[in-house]
Amino acid sequence: MENLKKMDNSEIYDTNTKLEAIHQDIKRLMEKSNQEYLDLMLANLKKDILNSISAYVTDDIENGLEKSMVDPCKMRETCKERFTEFLENNATLIKQEEVSKETIKDKRAELDEIRKSAPFDKCDICFSEVDSIFDKQINLISSLQIYDHNKEDKTEISSIPEEIMVKSVLEPISNKQRLQILKSMAVETMTFTALSELTGLRGGNLLFHIQKLLENDLILQRHERGDYMITKKGYNLLIMLSNFKKYLEK
Repeated sequence: MENLKKMDNSEIYDTNTKLEAIHQDIKRLMEKSNQEYLDLMLANLKKDILNSISAYVTDDIENGLEKSMVDPCKMRETCKERFTEFLENNATLIKQEEVSKETIKDKRAELDEIRKSAPFDKCDICFSEVDSIFDKQINLISSLQIYDHNKEDKTEISSIPEEIMVKSVLEPISNKQRLQILKSMAVETMTFTALSELTGLRGGNLLFHIQKLLENDLILQRHERGDYMITKKGYNLLIMLSNFKKYLEK
């Protein structure tokens, strides 16, 4: 009887284990089915959204060209047909999984080729509208996160040499007077006396800041005791700062 009881307990244990395994299999199957259903639902939703966006883009092309192209013009219908073909081909990019930088570059080159065949000065009016619609398409593609035009920029950012950049670029212009000096030479050469009047610095104090710019090849001196002038490196640095200023103003 005791052996039978042990056997029954063993069978009960095995049965419970099997039932638990079956339960886990059913649970995994349900989770997988739910995930597959969710994926299918999201895929269909994405498809519907992209179809709606494509329809909107097509309408935008028609309305934009119709409203903004020169009229009357004997080439109007011919150009409109060509513009529509170009822009609608771009609209198909919206449904792609990924759009490369080269693809966008090729599209811009294609538009430039079309522009070369423009016969009249007033064609600029029509091309201005095409450019506007094209830019809206690119912005829309970017917003869908299928076109990352900053991908290469991000790679370049990661390769910036911190120590060299701080020492030879950031540190030399981290002082107000040194930046004043550099800016003044963007338009003309400057004497030591003129720089003194500009910055309010005298003697060794001014010489210290000039030396910093000289050591980092941002300015140079024509000859001993001669005028100071900006270098190509210094000028490019000012252009970079000017472009960055535009972002600060946004």
